[in-house]
Amino acid sequence: MRGVVFDGKQVRVVDDLEIRDPGPGEVLVGVAAAGLCHSDLSVVDGTIPFPVPVVLGHEGAGVVEAVGPGVTHVAPGDHVALSTLANCGACADCDRGRPTMCRKAIGMPGQPFSRDGRPLYQFASNSSFAERTVVKAVQAVKIPKDIPLTSAALMGCGVLTGVGAVLNRAKVGRGETVVVIGTGGIGLNVLQGARVAGALTIVAVDTNPDKEEVARRFGATHFLDSTDGVRGILPTGADHVFECVGHTGLVRTAVDLLDRHGQAILLGMTAPKAEATFLPAAMFLDKSILGCRYGSSRPQRDIALYAELYRSGRLLLDELVTSTYPVEDFARAVEDAEAGKVARGVLTF
Repeated sequence: MRGVVFDGKQVRVVDDLEIRDPGPGEVLVGVAAAGLCHSDLSVVDGTIPFPVPVVLGHEGAGVVEAVGPGVTHVAPGDHVALSTLANCGACADCDRGRPTMCRKAIGMPGQPFSRDGRPLYQFASNSSFAERTVVKAVQAVKIPKDIPLTSAALMGCGVLTGVGAVLNRAKVGRGETVVVIGTGGIGLNVLQGARVAGALTIVAVDTNPDKEEVARRFGATHFLDSTDGVRGILPTGADHVFECVGHTGLVRTAVDLLDRHGQAILLGMTAPKAEATFLPAAMFLDKSILGCRYGSSRPQRDIALYAELYRSGRLLLDELVTSTYPVEDFARAVEDAEAGKVARGVLTF
């Protein structure tokens, strides 16, 4: 079968991948569509260290082909969105409703794939850049069949991370003010999460002025090509500032733009050892800096919620998909993403 493999030096689209059958508590999914996320590219450039060779992809949707013993919530033929959270469901963090913090789900990549008899790692317990993948049952979230799979694919990462950061981590309240730095795939979902939450003023900041139209469509009330103008809109600062770029200098900027009791939420992925600076004295005005992994999500609950918000017209999914590419055109999809031409490019099988 086809898939996108990174061997530590180069990325190739291959056609000779093999995958094992699902075991107890696992699901075999035929992947129909997978979003190209910056995290996939971060594995290639080394920002996210990961063992190789690895099958890339972590944002996908497809159709269940088989289930292992003990799986009852999905069956062959069901449409599912895939999450990256292979959480155990039984530890203290899972029991407290914090599956993103499950220690058994982080840093333990499986190897369900093989090629020429050699095992390959699975990225983010998902590897959606393959025609088929095996995931833990908890990662396969059943969705209505009237949601296009090219759109549903984005719920598994970009939507969970961006919207979840607003609703679950920051807990943005009605009438509050929000600044979003960076309007890529994650930033757009932060914008629409703020809109769904009822934020009054939503300022999008991006150095690319061509992104204004789509930013406003997703919920921005204002658009700036620099953070310099934020104080002209919010003289006392913002209640919430989301950094969606992964630039250490913008971490300081996010803190500086906060009002009293404001929160800076860090979503952009920096290099593992990169350091940021800020003025600690500013924090005595009850300001906070919040990390956020995967939107502090509970995928079985949140994806179902987002599916219904989409069906009611309150959450935009189709509009996130700028272009689709057959998996063989992976290189072109990467070029378009790096050039900022797409909100999200989606690979199809």
